[in-house]
Amino acid sequence: MRRRIFSIIEPAHKGNKASLAYDIMMLIAITASVIPLMFSEDHPVFRVIELVTVTIFIIDYLLRWLTSDFRLHRKGFSYVLYPFTGWAIIDLLSILPGLSLIGKGFKILRVTRLVRIVRLFKFFRYSSKIRVLGNVLRKERRILFSVLGICVFYVFITALVMFNAEPHVNPLTGEPTFRDFFDALYWATVTLTTVGYGDMVPVTDIGRFISMLSSLFGVAIIALPSGVITASYLDELRAQKTEQKSNQKQNSE
Repeated sequence: MRRRIFSIIEPAHKGNKASLAYDIMMLIAITASVIPLMFSEDHPVFRVIELVTVTIFIIDYLLRWLTSDFRLHRKGFSYVLYPFTGWAIIDLLSILPGLSLIGKGFKILRVTRLVRIVRLFKFFRYSSKIRVLGNVLRKERRILFSVLGICVFYVFITALVMFNAEPHVNPLTGEPTFRDFFDALYWATVTLTTVGYGDMVPVTDIGRFISMLSSLFGVAIIALPSGVITASYLDELRAQKTEQKSNQKQNSE
């Protein structure tokens, strides 16, 4: 019985209609649970949505905990380990905002609306495309962390140079420019990403020159992880197609 439950609540495989129906139900529940976040007003129907979706999430959490030994393969110790796994923590955070609707004793667990956004991460469990992207990020994590380190170092250096090159007050208008180092960090970050909101700009020639260099280097640095992720994503898709063809061939034989 528990093995059957595990096969249903896990992401659906080809031919498992019960698991596919469960996945669709969970995707609908996740989508419905974040609809109230799109409105600033509170309506009675939102409380009903929250009550229904949180009940579904609680049942899902308990079923996954009940069958955790099939996933973790640690026998009885699996029930102790499961609440501390990544997915279990996400599931628990998805439940907490709605517990106050189920009973008055859970009022202490009320958290902000922002915590409900964590529920969107549950999509990763049921979307094969997102799982492929997750595999790509995991495989290329060393390269991506190296690029992240380069970005952080470059932002810090550029901010430091700009903070010392620019006056803290615009000599023409008397308005403040880079009042503190955090302003310089903010400017360096948005310039690195080539966004440039325009709310903070250099006013001297040397500052503008630094800004031009930062924009040029920003394009090059941002392009590095994009190429790595694209190439690895295509490799992952090819590997999946090869595996599917191999399985089809074995089934036909």
